[in-house]
Amino acid sequence: MATAHLIHGFLGAGKTTFARKLEADLGALRFSHDEWMVELFGHDPPVERFAVQAQSVRRVMQALWLRSLGLGLDVVLDFGFWPRAERDEVRAQVAAIGANHRLYQLACPEAEAWRRIEARNTDLGDSLLITRATFETLKARFEPLADDEERVVIG
Repeated sequence: MATAHLIHGFLGAGKTTFARKLEADLGALRFSHDEWMVELFGHDPPVERFAVQAQSVRRVMQALWLRSLGLGLDVVLDFGFWPRAERDEVRAQVAAIGANHRLYQLACPEAEAWRRIEARNTDLGDSLLITRATFETLKARFEPLADDEERVVIG
């Protein structure tokens, strides 16, 4: 049975690095939201359009990963899954098509996360630019996993 591998963690926790490893180890299809955003809208999309653009990318990716899962292919969802509601919604979608899910939790100390982001900002590759102000602002949107959410802890 196909499995959706959900990657949870804050900025700089190592989600995409781990997602790439899972992709290779499992022969799965990887969907990394930030990579699609960069490809379509650049490294630093305007803040006033970011939410609409991000939602558009998410809708297109959702159709593809759900179809892939339905065809029996494992998928790696490198989305961060910050809000509990999003995690619950994806788990329900996966269950509705008769697939499994596995949730991975990645975390590191905040100072290490910011160090990684600073390093990544010097050579963005397929990453979005994250300023210190953005990092600080986004901390309020991050919802840690609840005790009732089964997970595999990485690192």
